[in-house]
Amino acid sequence: MIDPIALLDLTSLEDDDTPERIRDLCARAVTPRGPVAAVCVLPAFVGVAKKALAGTGVKVAAVANFPDGDDDPFGAADEAQFEVDAGADEVEVVVPWRAAVDGDLEAVGTLVAACAAAVPPGGLKAILETGSHPSAELTREIADQALANGAGWLKTSTGKVGPGATPEAARILLEAVRDFGSGGVKVSGGVRTAEQAREYLALAEEVMGAGWIGPDTFRLGASALLDDLLRAA
Repeated sequence: MIDPIALLDLTSLEDDDTPERIRDLCARAVTPRGPVAAVCVLPAFVGVAKKALAGTGVKVAAVANFPDGDDDPFGAADEAQFEVDAGADEVEVVVPWRAAVDGDLEAVGTLVAACAAAVPPGGLKAILETGSHPSAELTREIADQALANGAGWLKTSTGKVGPGATPEAARILLEAVRDFGSGGVKVSGGVRTAEQAREYLALAEEVMGAGWIGPDTFRLGASALLDDLLRAA
């Protein structure tokens, strides 16, 4: 099984983030067991992260429409374009999940399509906020809308609202990607231990098959997880 460190997205998305904090985070991205997959930051710090990670092979990701998931496709697309122009390799956009809960699934597709037009192919991650959905059926419908409108990835949670990732939600996203025929899944929100990481890797292999898991298809969004993985070596 692949080393989970290669699948990590180290993240700092706090209102009091500073360039120094982001540079420190980027310094942790190259470990004794190899680099992580990406570092995810707020829009203002894309340039800082890009410079700090130059030559490492670690991607820079930034969040958009974060954390609330407003129903504002134009605003989200403008933010995504700003991040790409600043050097982001990937954009993680919070979909308007509240609108979907209220019955407007098309709002998800409209916003994702607007952002997908600004982001390199495969580089858009749709954050679904699965812990706030009232049913598994709605989670699947939102996932299908995101994939059909240009999302290259499905992500469970911002980690800011309600429950984070669960195996049940991760399975739904994996099955949506499997049935769609392409895409990746990022499990994020409360994944802190090496044991949890192994459980999600086993789940992904069960749904998608042996050999599917890699940094281009499966990620774990958990900065706190890195230390536990290094200790578990």
